Amino acid sequence: MSNYNRIGQRPKIVVIGGGTGLPVILRGLRKRNADITAVVTVADDGGSSGVIRDFINVVPPGDIRNVLVALSDMPKIYKDIFQYRFDTKDQFFSGHSIGNLIIAALSEMNDDDIFYAVQKLSKLMQIDGKVYPAASVPLVLNAEFSDETHLTGESEITAAEKNIKKVWVTSNDGTKPKARPEVINAIMEADQIVLGPGSLFTSILPNLIIENVGQAVCQTQAEVVYICNIMTQKGETEKFTDADHVRVLNHHLGKDFVDTVLVNTEAVPQNYMDHQKYNEILDQVKYDFNGLREQGCRVISDDFLELRDHGVFHNERKVVDELIRLTGRPNSWEINGYN
Repeated sequence: MSNYNRIGQRPKIVVIGGGTGLPVILRGLRKRNADITAVVTVADDGGSSGVIRDFINVVPPGDIRNVLVALSDMPKIYKDIFQYRFDTKDQFFSGHSIGNLIIAALSEMNDDDIFYAVQKLSKLMQIDGKVYPAASVPLVLNAEFSDETHLTGESEITAAEKNIKKVWVTSNDGTKPKARPEVINAIMEADQIVLGPGSLFTSILPNLIIENVGQAVCQTQAEVVYICNIMTQKGETEKFTDADHVRVLNHHLGKDFVDTVLVNTEAVPQNYMDHQKYNEILDQVKYDFNGLREQGCRVISDDFLELRDHGVFHNERKVVDELIRLTGRPNSWEINGYN
C-alpha cells in the first residue's frame, strides 16, 4: 500500500462501485478537493436502465447518471432537470429519467461507444473528476449458488434469495469483458482505491471481476480501502459479518488484496428501519474483528452511522474524513467542503 506524501498535490482517489452509495462518497470527496476517478458498474438490468438496455442495447445509464450529477458543477436547476423522472401517467416515458435518455442518445450518436459519450457529457456537465464506465459494452451478471444452480441477470439473481457462491460477467457479443486503458491507468496511478459502499455481488464485484480491472486492483501500489456495508441485503448477504464481505471479495480475486476496512460499530436502534420502504435491507452486519485481521486487513472501526428517513446510511463526512486521513495528506490541504 502506498502513502500519499506529494506535498501540495491533490490525492488521486479511484472509487469503484455502483448503486446509491457511490454518489454519496463522491460528493464528499469532491468537497475535499480530491482528484477523483469513478469507475461505474455496467451490469445493471433493472428499472429505467434495464428497459433502455433491452430496447437499444446500450450500457445501462442509471448509475452513470447519478455519478455525473454527484461530480457536476452545473447549477442545481440543470441537475434537477437531468435527474427528472417521468410520471407513471406519461406511458411511453413512464419511469425514465431525462438523464438516462440523454446518455443513451449520446451513446448512439457516438457509434454506441458509451465511454466517449460519457466523456463528452462530462465536459458538458462541468464534471470535477473523471467518470469511466467499467466496460464499454453492456455486461451480464451471472451467478452460481451454493446449491450449484445458476442464474443470469442482476434482478433474477437477487430475486432468487439464495446463497451466492460466486459471480462472473459476460458480454452479449461474445467478447471477453475488458476495461479501457484509461480505467487501468487510473487504478495503477492512484494513491487510494475505494470500494463501496454498495451491494457486494451486484455493485462492487461486477467491476472487479472484469479480468484486467481485478488484476490492476491486485497489482496497484495504492491502498485498497473497502467501506463495509452497515446492513445485510436480501438476496445477497443475509447473515454476513464484515469479515464475510471481505472474504468474498478476496475469494473472487484469488488473493487477500483488501488493505483496509472501514466498519461501523454503532448499533442501529431497534425498530428504527422502515422495512417496507427499504425492502431489500435485512439486519445489521455483525462485527468480526478477528475474521478481518486473519485476512491481513487493517481495521478502522467507528461510528459511521447516519439515521434519516427511517433508513440507515453511512455518514458522508465521517467516512470521507477517514479516507482523506488515510491518504496522509498535508495539514495545509484543506478545501471548501465542510466547515
